[in-house]
Amino acid sequence: MPAFTDLPLWANLAVFLGCGLVIAFAGVRIVGLGDRLADRTGLGEAVVGAVLLGGTTSLAGSVLSIVATVDGNTGIAISNCLGGIAGQTAFLGIADITYRRANLEHAAASQANLSQGVLLVVLLALPLMAQALPGWTLWHISPATPVLLAGYAFGLRLVREAHTAPMWRPQQTEETREDVPAPENREASLPGLLGRFALYAAALAGAGYLLSQSAPVLMHESGLSDTLVGGVFTALTTSLPEFIVVIAAVRQGALTLAIGNIIGGNCFDVLFLAFSDLAYTGGSLYALLSESHLYLLALNILMTAILLLGLLRRVKRGIAGIGFESVLILLLYTGSFALLAALG
Repeated sequence: MPAFTDLPLWANLAVFLGCGLVIAFAGVRIVGLGDRLADRTGLGEAVVGAVLLGGTTSLAGSVLSIVATVDGNTGIAISNCLGGIAGQTAFLGIADITYRRANLEHAAASQANLSQGVLLVVLLALPLMAQALPGWTLWHISPATPVLLAGYAFGLRLVREAHTAPMWRPQQTEETREDVPAPENREASLPGLLGRFALYAAALAGAGYLLSQSAPVLMHESGLSDTLVGGVFTALTTSLPEFIVVIAAVRQGALTLAIGNIIGGNCFDVLFLAFSDLAYTGGSLYALLSESHLYLLALNILMTAILLLGLLRRVKRGIAGIGFESVLILLLYTGSFALLAALG
């Protein structure tokens, strides 16, 4: 098989677009399976969205970041992680536009989703702290990496407890959509559901690897920075499953699953930095965070805080039926990447 650098630009672009189609196809199939698994296992939409769907739909991006790091394209690896989180948060704004009955954050507020949002802010703050400190490593691994992994694991335990034994519940209104399991899903074959889920997960991982090979070629040929290639093009392409899941879940009325998948996927995406640091042998990966990367970290914290405020404030009707937080998130996302593009 020829190296991707030996292929013409049109061939790399075809690979890039083809991977996008594979990711979109697998994402469509995996959302229905995720909803059924939430009912069949009794874990609930928020937990399945955070752990199973969030981690699986992030496989393409995870593989891309790891392989890009091994190949020496650390800028793309980092930008893919941070840009993916911002893009996926913006997907909720688009999903809010498609849900006309009420503000999405009003209808899907839950303690589990709020807990995930707080966990995401904590995880995003850790790379900022690691970048500001000396680049200490042990066996070429930064101390921030095990802290990130442990924080994620502990946070998932808190999210699970928030679902099984919530200490408070959001006030119910006529537009609130609770996570109520469908009776027919309780009788589905668990091995069959898991087998199909694993098949689509493998497709996502394979697409992520191919993207990691074609993206650097496209960056070199186009002359764009790694922040834009990784933060926009590869991030949005590998985030297609999240976009498919959130739109499909909203259309199916699984609103808690929609928000849980995005926030849970974002929490898992922060671990891309930990995985990439494990793969990086040149010291601490966090020491390589550029000014653009720091800007993206701060942007993600700001967008997540706005989303949390929307889940807490729970405005029933916003601007033209869209919540104020969705408008702000979309403006921040488009404005920020337009600014980064202008600055080169």
